[in-house]
Amino acid sequence: MDVNLVLRSTRVITPEGTRAASIAVAGGTIAAVLPYDAEVPAGARLEDVGDDVVLPGLVDTHVHVNDPGRTEWEGFWTATRAAAAGGITTLVDMPLNSLPPTTTVDNLRVKQDVARPKAHIDTGFWGGALPDNVKDLRPLHDAGVFGFKCFLSPSGVDEFPQLDQDQLAASLAEIAGFDGLMIVHAEDPHELAAAPQKSGEKYADFLASRPRVAENTAIENLINQARRLGARVHVLHLSSSDALPLIAAAKAEGVRITVESCPHFLTLTAEEVPDGATEFKCCPPIREEANQDLLWQGLADGTIDCIVSDHSPSTADLKTPDFASAWGGISSLQLGLPAIWTEARRRGHDLTDVARWMSEAPAKLAGLAQKGAIEAGRDADFAVVDPDATFTVDPAELQHRNRVTAYAGRTLYGVVTSTWLRGERIADRGTLAEPSGRLLERNN
Repeated sequence: MDVNLVLRSTRVITPEGTRAASIAVAGGTIAAVLPYDAEVPAGARLEDVGDDVVLPGLVDTHVHVNDPGRTEWEGFWTATRAAAAGGITTLVDMPLNSLPPTTTVDNLRVKQDVARPKAHIDTGFWGGALPDNVKDLRPLHDAGVFGFKCFLSPSGVDEFPQLDQDQLAASLAEIAGFDGLMIVHAEDPHELAAAPQKSGEKYADFLASRPRVAENTAIENLINQARRLGARVHVLHLSSSDALPLIAAAKAEGVRITVESCPHFLTLTAEEVPDGATEFKCCPPIREEANQDLLWQGLADGTIDCIVSDHSPSTADLKTPDFASAWGGISSLQLGLPAIWTEARRRGHDLTDVARWMSEAPAKLAGLAQKGAIEAGRDADFAVVDPDATFTVDPAELQHRNRVTAYAGRTLYGVVTSTWLRGERIADRGTLAEPSGRLLERNN
């Protein structure tokens, strides 16, 4: 296929490092990464972005789109627009908070039909593991879900109950039988039940109600189950740095475990959360500054594999000032890249690290072989960023359906100047193109 686009920059992040380059695109695929001053093929369009950095399009494997059923919370139209504006070119939707949840093949087809005309970026789906749907796991796997999510403590919605340890073992054994992936909300219900529970506006009381030991215990139990069954598991939204030595030891031993953390755990701290400010509420919670420092250390040494949003929005009325009753979830699809880049650069990391954490590693987790790197043969998905430009977060400018954000008023580095999906510009300084995303299936 003939080259139809050349994207040129003095700073292109490739698997071999950052260099000046011209990226040749043919039919939505990267045909070659050429020297910067390579001749533009006849008939091809040159797009020169100057000194802006070209990253591989970000891959966000932890997004609650809530569509259908709770579309007033978000929806595929607004979620994928926000993602595109933030440099994300692929997301994988979580199986819960939509009605129906993605726990049977029929329910998956309902969700795909809803998403198809609305997706501005490429979109895949996780399945869900419930106490009573072991029989549905292999059919969902065969239908193309990227893996299965379970909760070890209450999920917050009645239609998605948690697994106890015996039920977790049964689901893990089934999934291990076809070498699938289980992704886990790891908080231990017994430790949560033993923690002090107080209603009210004090963040310190809410933090005490979701102690680190709940995460640590759940992760230890998960490691033991994965070791015994030879299962592949992934820890969602790690907040407790205390669990890092357990995870590192399990990895060294050969247990098949990966781990993510999220922008809010890596950029926000418990000390700065005002009482009553439930836009900061999530489960597990934002913890102390010293804990955050250790999470960054875990990223640097590879114990934590990737950074994804856990975008979990709701309508504003559910964010009451009472931390006990407010909906738990932080919206950050559009802001994850600049939030992380702002903190990463302060800590001495570069955009190559950010691309690894937010594109390459999530793509690898989900088995998205066409995503996650700028090299020949991959999809021509790019995030173009001015890394030195700053902006102050104005909720009114966000593409999210409900513009409630913990980042309001923050000044962040890293303006996404354009986003490209298979060689087509889908976002240009906040102007969004019509939907062109595809629905993705595992190994397809």
